[in-house]
Amino acid sequence: MLNLFEIIMPIVLIAIISLPLVPVFKGKLDVRSAKFRMYLQISLFFATLCGFILFAGATYAAEAESAFVGSNAQGMGFLSAAIAVSASVIGAGYAVGQAAPAAIGAISENPDNFGKAMIYVVLGEGVAIYGLLIAILIIQKL
Repeated sequence: MLNLFEIIMPIVLIAIISLPLVPVFKGKLDVRSAKFRMYLQISLFFATLCGFILFAGATYAAEAESAFVGSNAQGMGFLSAAIAVSASVIGAGYAVGQAAPAAIGAISENPDNFGKAMIYVVLGEGVAIYGLLIAILIIQKL
């Protein structure tokens, strides 16, 4: 069951994130002031997030100790699965970002190159699938 803090705090976070940029979206500020407001928004977000984590962490510390059952090796296994997925997805995004414009250029010059060009784009996406497969294998061993 959610308590009042868990209901109100996300609303406060959203308000703190969005309020500094309201005048920017209305077009009432110049670029220098918009930059300052963007930096203010980022710093307020991280300050609020850190405060929320510290407050929530202190509130739920006793509850978390009794709820977690596992070892350090199991935690490292989950961490390695997360790193495998995140690194492969970043690599796949970079590969597709480099291959797709080249494929579009090749297709625009000669439409017969569609099949050959798409193979390179699909190979970039395959990297993400391999990372997901490795993560599934790691989690399966835990």
